[in-house]
Amino acid sequence: MERGVQRWAVDISKWDPTPQDFSFVLSLLPLHHHTSITRFVRMEDRKRALVSRLLQYALVHEVLGIPYDEIVIKRTPEGKPYLEYGKVVTEFPNFNFNASHHGDYVAIASEPLCLVGLDIVSLVIPWKETVIDFIHNFSSYFSSLEWDNIVGAGTCNDILAEFYRYWCLKEAYVKAIGSGVSSGLEKVEFHHISWRNISVKIAGRAIPEWRFWLSELGKGHLVSVARGHPISATENYKRALKHVEFDEEEYHKGLHLPNVEFVFQTIEQLIQILCKDVDNIPRIQDASKLEEMADEHQHCNIVQEKA
Repeated sequence: MERGVQRWAVDISKWDPTPQDFSFVLSLLPLHHHTSITRFVRMEDRKRALVSRLLQYALVHEVLGIPYDEIVIKRTPEGKPYLEYGKVVTEFPNFNFNASHHGDYVAIASEPLCLVGLDIVSLVIPWKETVIDFIHNFSSYFSSLEWDNIVGAGTCNDILAEFYRYWCLKEAYVKAIGSGVSSGLEKVEFHHISWRNISVKIAGRAIPEWRFWLSELGKGHLVSVARGHPISATENYKRALKHVEFDEEEYHKGLHLPNVEFVFQTIEQLIQILCKDVDNIPRIQDASKLEEMADEHQHCNIVQEKA
């Protein structure tokens, strides 16, 4: 099952597309995704949304081997993306994924059995607010123990970093279960030893069937990954999963699979994954040239809209 554990990331600060480049990459996605990307005014936000969806299709295609034009990704009412299995047959009992973006990075994580949650935070300094004023806006989302650790972390920079560490983990947990809301986060209390051996208590009760990792993704960015039992998913997300019930032995195999490092991808590499028959895609400069290349390779399965 280890091949189902994937961690990919893209540094979007290294991608400065022309309008033609952006339109070309957008055209690789099904039409129903376009408005959720172009609704953003700022190009940076559009890039994050576009790359997030590109990562989802590329990872599913690469890991599961599903032809691109047969991949169907939908969202639960709470906004959780999921693969619609239909008649898809996979070697994994419960393949699922989660994407996140903030600052310079967009990333995706997948698991073959356990739920997976992913969150990225950029350690941005609040604008027109002091650090203390900024974090007080979120004080109700932390337990008293967490809050004491945050405000007692040291300098303002230390306090801000500690705040983001806890916030990143809480978001990864919420995203893993598919709730899409932050209510009740004060009951989700994290414990750690120097941010290793991270564990969680829910309403004071230890939850040993979950594992968490927190690390640096790049300068000024943190990333957290949550791995937990599918039985914890929201009802809407459970209906989207392949399986929810696992015996203890099978579940623990999934829970204790090795966590892996993030592999950094470029936009060009993601396009190559989706269109492997196009052998040498150069750095994207001229959309018309790339379109001509795609036309010359009849086996490329990229289409604009699924039947």
